[in-house]
Amino acid sequence: MALRIIFMGTPEFSVPTLRALKDAGHEVVAVYSQPPRPGGRRGLDLQKSPVHQAAELLGIPVLTPLNFKAEEDRETFRQFNADVAVVVAYGLLLPVAILEGTRLGCYNGHASLLPRWRGAAPIQRAIMAGDVKTGMMVMKMDKGLDTGPVALTREVEIAENMTAGELHDRLMLVGARAMVEAMEKLDADDLPLTPQAQDGVLYAAKIDKNETRIDFSRTATDVHNHIRGLSPFPGAWMEAMVNGKPERIKALASELAEGAGSAGEVLDDHLSVACAGGAVRLTRLQKAGGKPLAAQEFLRGTLLAPGTRLG
Repeated sequence: MALRIIFMGTPEFSVPTLRALKDAGHEVVAVYSQPPRPGGRRGLDLQKSPVHQAAELLGIPVLTPLNFKAEEDRETFRQFNADVAVVVAYGLLLPVAILEGTRLGCYNGHASLLPRWRGAAPIQRAIMAGDVKTGMMVMKMDKGLDTGPVALTREVEIAENMTAGELHDRLMLVGARAMVEAMEKLDADDLPLTPQAQDGVLYAAKIDKNETRIDFSRTATDVHNHIRGLSPFPGAWMEAMVNGKPERIKALASELAEGAGSAGEVLDDHLSVACAGGAVRLTRLQKAGGKPLAAQEFLRGTLLAPGTRLG
């Protein structure tokens, strides 16, 4: 058998789940996504979301309401007569009218091991906190923020040097397979739900631009986690004097290194930088307006000699 599904998602992270549900034989009757936003080189063209574009290629109708405050939008949702709604990084808190607008409710694919890292930025926050594992969870949504009972869990290890971008790409594929399995079990009336634990709740607040600057007065481990947790977007950054003027540089990858010195001091020709306890080696960097470069290639065009102060 197959389910009638409304899919709700917006970024690239959601696309594999949409495609996997379609490939599994379910009838995706509609896709909801965030409205087109200004984009392009000048920021003037309206850009459809990755999910919006994928749905059009699959021949699925797309709806992009700003919210569900209007009764007309709620009624449109109900009139699809869907069995279930699948939600992956949609970007809106759903009102009860939508949560109860399908026969079986709404199921969310969330990129953490709930109740740890509820909220907007679970992938980045897990790495920034130094977590060694995370995962994808399928939960039945309720009116709280990622508080619903859990239906299925898939754990993923976080390697020592893994960036948020790498973890994102791993989890979006794990999440697609998990959601297909969950919908198969739901269709067979064999999807048990387990309430989330009351202990260990943490919230993954949206990344604020004010926390993206690298602070080399922290420990090397903290600096390393900060860099990889913000890579590739929005990117952890620092300033350095280049040709006599301060220039902003993003650090997109790093590794723990040997060495000691004043916080922010470049220690060698391999871009090892002293922290408060230990050092990090910057392995991938990007200047404003430039492209990401491996450290040695970056150094061929930008002199950051030993003794240079970064911060």
